[in-house]
This record gives sequence, structure tokens and C-alpha cells, in this order.
Amino acid sequence: MKQVVLEIADKITKAYDTMKPIDFIRHSYSLNEETAYAVQEEFIARKCKLENEKIAGYKISMTSPETQAIAQTNEPAYGTLLSANLVNSSETISLSELFAPLLEPELMFILTDDLSLGASEDEILANSKIAAGLEIPDSRYMDWFPNFSLADLISDNTATGRVIVSDMVDPPSFEELANIKMKLFHNGENIGTGISSEVLGNPASSVAWLTKKLSSRNQALKKGMVISSGTFIPPLSVEPGKYQATYSHFGTAEITFLP
Repeated sequence: MKQVVLEIADKITKAYDTMKPIDFIRHSYSLNEETAYAVQEEFIARKCKLENEKIAGYKISMTSPETQAIAQTNEPAYGTLLSANLVNSSETISLSELFAPLLEPELMFILTDDLSLGASEDEILANSKIAAGLEIPDSRYMDWFPNFSLADLISDNTATGRVIVSDMVDPPSFEELANIKMKLFHNGENIGTGISSEVLGNPASSVAWLTKKLSSRNQALKKGMVISSGTFIPPLSVEPGKYQATYSHFGTAEITFLP
């Protein structure tokens, strides 16, 4: 199985380096979830070694029943954020740097201390700041959304592209965090609204899921890590222009895409 992991990591790494998308892994390999995460870890290890990247946090994907149904699973999946994936709010991104990006409004947890393995929502909120954010999923597969399988997605680091992070603020109570309102704008036009309860009932519960999932692999969340907690609305295709996601309590995250 190690050879399979190395072969798939080779294919995904080449796609990154050449900017040429590949066919879904599932058409050539039969992978379970454990092996798919092993591919992700191998890919991340290569990026850290060859490009002097550092693990900056994690992103949580498929936090709604609709997206879980696409991958025929009953829980989310996670990807690993590297320092190069993080972008400050109000910056610009050239679409030529990406493959086929989508856009998701998400809250970002920034850890102020290490978390214990399998940390609870209370521990997470006591050791976090939260920021308005946007996630830009982007996959190395051809015609990837919504045609991926679970193994495809995890192997490709759950389609990690960019994560936009605004200013950090103190978290509200757990109850208040379940009722955060979001409005999404493109070039000033309101194109979507959402509420934080769409994220596994509460974004803190999404991060709690991540702590338990990582603990099964004997991994923990560390001080300074950024956690992209899950989208308020179904993903949208990215067009040139300025996107702004405005959240009650947390303010606004924005990004401008250049052709």
C-alpha cells in the first residue's frame, strides 16, 4: 500500500507543479479513507520539505448533509492548510494561479493555546479567537465539482486552495455562535445569505469534530493554527471581481479576483 500512496502523491504533486489537472484517482486506484489520508499526509510532507512550507492549520469540508451525500459519507473530511494557503482579507488573487476555484463563506478559528486530543466545544471556545473568512476550494482534478468521491477529495487535500482570514475577535457564547448571520456580496450585489447553524449545527461543533478525527490519528491542534470551520452556503463558482462576506459579530472578509 505504501507504493500506492507514493504513486498517487506523485500524480497530485505533478498536477500542482504543472498546473495541469488530472483524472480522478478512483478511476485508477481503489482507496479507503485511511489510505486517502495517508496520501494527503505524504503530499503535505513533500510540500513542507521541498518548498519550506509549514503546516498552518486545517480546513473542514462537507459540513452539510448535501455535500456529504455527494461523497456518500456521513461525516465531514479535513484538509491540511499550509502557510502559502493563507491570505489576508482585502488582498487580490489572480485566477490564473488556480485551477477551478469555488467560494465558501466560513468562520476561521485561530487557536490561542494548544488543544487536548478530542477537545470539547467549551475548550475550543476558551482557547480561540474567531475571524470572518472565505475559503476558496480548488482541486487538481478535471471537472471536479460535484463529481468527486470521498477518496478523490481527501487524497487531493480536500481541494485546498486559499483561505482568506480577516481580523480576529473574541468568540461569543456557544449559543450565540449558532446564530451568526452572513451576507455574501459580489461587486456590491447580494448573492447569498446564510446562518452558522448550517455548519454541523454550530461552527464550534465542527472544530470539535476535527479534534476527535485528528485524535484518532494521534494528532492535536496547536497554538496559532487556523481552522476553516465549514461553509454557511453551498459553494459558488468564482468570477472576477470583489467578494465580501459580512457576518454578524465578526465583521467582513473580502477578496478580489483578477482575470
